[in-house]
Amino acid sequence: MNKSRSTTAGIMLDIAKGWKPNMYLSNMSMAFFQKEGMYVAPSIFPICPVRTSTGQYYVFNKEELAKDQVERKPAFGKVAPAIFSHSEETYMCNVDQVILGIDQISALNYQRTNAPASIDPRRNKVRMATEQMQLHLDNVFAKNFFRKEAWGNVKTGKKSTPSTNEFLKFSDANSDIIGLFDDYKRDILLAGRRKPNKLALGYNTFVAMKNHPQFLERVTGSGSTPNPALVNEQVIATVLGIEQVKVLYSTHNAAELGQVADMQFICDSNSALLCYAPETPAIDEPSAGYIFTWDMLGNGQWMATSQFEGEAGTHSEFVEGLMATDMKKTCDDLAIFLTDCVE
Repeated sequence: MNKSRSTTAGIMLDIAKGWKPNMYLSNMSMAFFQKEGMYVAPSIFPICPVRTSTGQYYVFNKEELAKDQVERKPAFGKVAPAIFSHSEETYMCNVDQVILGIDQISALNYQRTNAPASIDPRRNKVRMATEQMQLHLDNVFAKNFFRKEAWGNVKTGKKSTPSTNEFLKFSDANSDIIGLFDDYKRDILLAGRRKPNKLALGYNTFVAMKNHPQFLERVTGSGSTPNPALVNEQVIATVLGIEQVKVLYSTHNAAELGQVADMQFICDSNSALLCYAPETPAIDEPSAGYIFTWDMLGNGQWMATSQFEGEAGTHSEFVEGLMATDMKKTCDDLAIFLTDCVE
């Protein structure tokens, strides 16, 4: 170590000679972790913890539940028993894993120099494992729930003259978005006996809706210069009569590692999903979908991180992330998927 750098004057002299101090900021770093509120999966369909990795659940017959089977009692007799049957469906939670390595010898440099916490290999790799699991969860959500192939009830946007199972694209100022959702809410209510309470919007679909005259005219005149009136998720939810509107902001790199990043939205930006799903699982409540989760380590966590030592002599350790889920569509009658909503 250059002893002259032990004093202020010495440091200034060395800087003048061309030496650059290697000091890292402790209050910032360029870490592209996604903000927590932008993750998608757990905000649409409820988490349903299960005791075993695979099992079954009951599906009660809607036709029998919705049929009036009450009859007039005959004198001195009785009516036939009402029919009340059920079927069974199966879930299967598979375990996914990610592993990150830590070189214990290299880690000593950070410990001994009091490096910023952002570069601490144990701290940031635990966070990286958590980020990877949440990212994977959103990718599984998009594959299982947010595509037209996943649902039985699919409506497609058209530029003009829509016909059966079609609608005028939301990017067209003449489209009747409010009337359309009134119709779709009625369809779900009739088919599934529940009013849809959640609307998931791809980014482009949300932008088209918030700039559509049907929503803009409802906030016109209600703002001021310091507080302009804006159409946001809450305004759309209120106008459409839906409890929750969720914009699917989650992003990922679609390119292979080593290639230039190709940043895209995980969920189709031009689509939307209208559905009914309770906030929490219930023994007597239907849902368009569930996220079954299994506690694979027996520690009460279905999404868990742990650390373990590498082989002797390698001076390494590893951080692993584990999760066991099954994202399953449980009722087609409680959802309508809208594709090609915008131009």
